[in-house]
Amino acid sequence: MGAGSVLAFWTIALLLIAVPGPDWAFTIGAGLRGRSVLPAVGGLVTGYAAITLVVAAGVGALVAGSPAALTALTLVGGAYLIWHGATTLAHPATAGADPEAGTGRRAFLRGMGVSGLNPKGLLIFLALLPQFTDPDGSWPIAVQIGVLGLTFMATCWVWYLCLGTLTRSVLKGAPGKTRLISRLSGAAMIGLGAYLVLDRVLA
Repeated sequence: MGAGSVLAFWTIALLLIAVPGPDWAFTIGAGLRGRSVLPAVGGLVTGYAAITLVVAAGVGALVAGSPAALTALTLVGGAYLIWHGATTLAHPATAGADPEAGTGRRAFLRGMGVSGLNPKGLLIFLALLPQFTDPDGSWPIAVQIGVLGLTFMATCWVWYLCLGTLTRSVLKGAPGKTRLISRLSGAAMIGLGAYLVLDRVLA
């Protein structure tokens, strides 16, 4: 696997990360809570690390090939997003105040849930990572997938850390806008979660 393949994958990964989704909504909510940005982003990245390990081990292909397993994963992931979005709507963040002060562990675990339980994330990894590996390369396929996964995680770390920090800086001292954006991010997570559940149930 050459540097060109890694660069090509990074370009596509950056485009995917830049598209708003559950990760965006969660990071914005974390940014509004101030000190929860670092553990929240760490949780997101750890969730993607888990997916990378699953794909590298070959388990991801088994999940994708099992309709029952994929349905269960989709329903769990969708339900988690709905629950987290509803919690955000009920308790919108306030800029400059952290209602969950001292609970970085909770933000970390929620971040893991948002990325690790996102079935679309697993499917994206299944569809993308193998295309950028070289079966005839000197490195094993699992190692190549690990390198690509690390590339994705590093990009996520930088992007979402900047997004969360920027959110906190821009909305500092604007409680009305903070609550509005927090509620919008919660509604976005509910909408995405409902879409995942309904798409699978009605399919």
